[in-house]
Amino acid sequence: MTGLYLSMTVLGVLLIFVVAGYNRLVSRRNMVDNTWANIDTLLQKRYDLVPNLVNTVKGYLQHERDVLERITAARTAFMRAETVKENAAAENLLGGAMKTLFAVAENYPELKANQNFLLLQEELSGLENKIAYARQRYNRTVMAYNTSIQVFPLNVLAGVFNFQARDYFEVAEERARESVQVSF
Repeated sequence: MTGLYLSMTVLGVLLIFVVAGYNRLVSRRNMVDNTWANIDTLLQKRYDLVPNLVNTVKGYLQHERDVLERITAARTAFMRAETVKENAAAENLLGGAMKTLFAVAENYPELKANQNFLLLQEELSGLENKIAYARQRYNRTVMAYNTSIQVFPLNVLAGVFNFQARDYFEVAEERARESVQVSF
């Protein structure tokens, strides 16, 4: 009889471990999905502002068509992106193009004084700060989730229930360090 109680106790403890571990992994995976959804919402809002910015700038930047084309290409890449890596690539394209656009805008005093341009620039600046914060939060949640599925004994459960590691949302190293080149 004692052996039966011992077996049932061990089985109960094991079951509690499996349920608690599984719930912890699901919770962390959902946190990653939620933080990604927050980033996606901010990116979408920013990409929705891009056509307004391009239309405001078009009249002033007659000789800067390549900058506007790069912005449009980046927006298109974002709209087609389906994974974190594809979104990060589109983000890198847009970030470089926007840096160039604002650097070029410095050479057009009448554009810098345009109220629509100033409002869009201010709104984009605020969104950039929110996106940077959301990216940091997302990467922290990915780190916690990825760590959970890699450490023993949760890695056993993660393997059994097919929990997969998630990608970080990273800015391209060359974009983060390069300066904007403007030539006329």
